[in-house]
Amino acid sequence: MPAKSVTPSLEGALHIPGERPRDEEIDVFGMTHVGKSRPANQDHFLICSLQKTLEVHATSLPETDMLPSRSERLAFLGVVADGVGGLAGGEEASRLAVKAITGYVASSLHCYYANDASQEAAFMGALQEGVIQAHQRVMEDAEGRGERGATTMTLVLAVWPRLYVLQVGDSRCYLLRKEKFYRVTRDQTMAERMIAEGLVEREQAENSRLAHILTSAVGGSDIMPVMTAITSRWGDVVMACSDGLTKHVSEDTIQERLTNLTSAEQVCRQLVDDALEAGGSDNITVLVGYARKGAAAKT
Repeated sequence: MPAKSVTPSLEGALHIPGERPRDEEIDVFGMTHVGKSRPANQDHFLICSLQKTLEVHATSLPETDMLPSRSERLAFLGVVADGVGGLAGGEEASRLAVKAITGYVASSLHCYYANDASQEAAFMGALQEGVIQAHQRVMEDAEGRGERGATTMTLVLAVWPRLYVLQVGDSRCYLLRKEKFYRVTRDQTMAERMIAEGLVEREQAENSRLAHILTSAVGGSDIMPVMTAITSRWGDVVMACSDGLTKHVSEDTIQERLTNLTSAEQVCRQLVDDALEAGGSDNITVLVGYARKGAAAKT
């Protein structure tokens, strides 16, 4: 059974009572594998925390080491990009896209890191502007090298208690919440477009070459970034992946693995092994993160 699409019940109110997760309560992991058939890996991923730090430039205090120096975590960022096109072109496109969007988020969005409903529309607009800039960067690089390349991009930005998901292409984001499993993103493919227009049945389209023709890509002929905002809850498990996983591993299996995870690293490795055992015909990238209240997350 396919995962449910995100429903209004996931949106919720902007504020949830309670403290945000401490660093030791968060477990995140990501990995990528070339697969069994491809000569090189065109996937790239990144997981990072965005920090607010205290840096002393000048003081009359004799002992600056007594000042609080611990960084304050503002947000967690995860990005998956799956290069398409020529071998070098696709790999370079995904690398540049991840680098560009990460730099943009780190340098441009600090003023929006607040749980303020009046800022959320601007925040989401800024994220979309960031992927447009990454798109332009990839296009300029491809023109300079004379080798066309494009990439998917799925970005997950956690600013407690909100989770922002930006989607371009067919890399996916899933959410497991209290044994209910949701596909947060919708593939931007010709298959999905024709299904939406009522031209073909889902089973027919998903098993055809239409499922692999992108209608939106960073560096491609068209880009249509889609934003989704969700109110996070303790215990939510979030996963982002390239289609090298979902080509071979069913959503039922993904749900089962996430439901029974013991750590983010364990479930990432297990899912990659599942994809390899089922054929591994493409590059495989998986990112998983969750917060468990109280004791430190399992490792």
